[in-house]
Amino acid sequence: MGEPKDNNNDPYEEELIDYEEDEDKAPDSIGTKPTNESAKKGYVGIHSSGFRDFLLKPELLRAIVDSGFEHPSEGNFLSKLCLYTLELLFNVSCSLLQHECIPQAILGMDVICQAKSGMGKTAVFVLSTLQQIEPVAGQVAALVLCHTRELAYQICHEFERFSKYLPDIKVSVFYGGVSIKTHRDLLKNECPHIVVGTPGRVLGLARDKDLSLKNVRHFILDECDKMLESLDMRKDVQDIFRMTPHDKQVMMFSATLNKEIRPVCKKFMQDPMEIYVDDEAKLTLHGLVQHYIKLSENEKNRKLNDLLDGLDFNQVVIFVKSVSRAAELNKLLTECNFPSTCIHSGMTQEERYSDSAPRLTRYKGFKEGHKRMLVATDLVGRGIDIERVNIVLNYDMPDSADTYLHRVGRAGRFGTKGLAVTFVSSNSDSEVLNQVQERFEVDIKELPEDVDSSLYSKMRKELSCAWDK
Repeated sequence: MGEPKDNNNDPYEEELIDYEEDEDKAPDSIGTKPTNESAKKGYVGIHSSGFRDFLLKPELLRAIVDSGFEHPSEGNFLSKLCLYTLELLFNVSCSLLQHECIPQAILGMDVICQAKSGMGKTAVFVLSTLQQIEPVAGQVAALVLCHTRELAYQICHEFERFSKYLPDIKVSVFYGGVSIKTHRDLLKNECPHIVVGTPGRVLGLARDKDLSLKNVRHFILDECDKMLESLDMRKDVQDIFRMTPHDKQVMMFSATLNKEIRPVCKKFMQDPMEIYVDDEAKLTLHGLVQHYIKLSENEKNRKLNDLLDGLDFNQVVIFVKSVSRAAELNKLLTECNFPSTCIHSGMTQEERYSDSAPRLTRYKGFKEGHKRMLVATDLVGRGIDIERVNIVLNYDMPDSADTYLHRVGRAGRFGTKGLAVTFVSSNSDSEVLNQVQERFEVDIKELPEDVDSSLYSKMRKELSCAWDK
């Protein structure tokens, strides 16, 4: 480990891992890394390229085909990869982001990747890890950390889905809210090769010697900025990192990586490949129409009711700023006979997912499509993929431009079109909206007063135009 280079006000900065002095000692397994700095780092845009360079295991290709991705579109990485597996019957192209990231990840290179929501970042580390892993009984070979239970659960599902024809590989998910004895018994009796979890629970199991990390070859952070910006969570990540071998692959992913957090990420890595979108303006989603509504706090409920009555949608996510507001708004919508459910940190794991909970009242019901409305805090603002969501409503303005981007990214995923509407009810709300427009160079217009079928038809036209560009 290198000595800290700077002494600043960050109480954990001095503890960060820094591999810069060891660059010339990089292991032979990643000796194929590009030496040209421009090849290692780029603010990349869309570039037409095929998947002919990818030599994935036949078992992975079969699982991808089984997933049924049929309609390729810009940003829909899995659709294109699926068509590649069908013997390149179609002229399939992918973004330079995936073209650069996947081959390097498969070679075992350290990677920092920033790409807009819905472009398949999860698939990059899931497929590259499954491609490389050689399972050994009783040994954890890969560790994936993320900041919420929901995201951990989702990532575990993706590993299970793509390892369908790799029966020797076991995947398990670990997070708080589940009896620690259950996790200890699982690790003792059926130790997984891939561990997905939240930092708190993973660290607790590792410190108690229930989870051995001495054989980890792949260390992955999803939504890395969220974990490393929080000093408490960063400390947990660092402690876990130190329990893993020095010689391993490190990959970090997020839709937002500001210039302040990038150096922190690199201190965990050895000579990483850095892949970013061209500029922050490109982080806004294709096919997403964005509007705002100026109104007072006591006008929100009536306007929300009008929107839900007037807009045609598959599923809608309504974001609020606190647990209490989520519970109250969900109660109000349910009383008004809207098919609503909610999720927030005040709910138990059983209330969110358990089959013993009423099917149509738990969050799982929304994931399965039985409910069409979800009232949520920022617990599901990052990384959560629900394909049917085509409208996001910010009942409460988020606290930052980054959070706004992650929230609205829940709509218009997987190559679909979406609509985002934000309520603006204070000066601070207006400031955040201005920050979003300036930072991401997006023009968010005020929503017309009357929402009816003709307006919705107009929006559908706008969405089609936005997607075609």
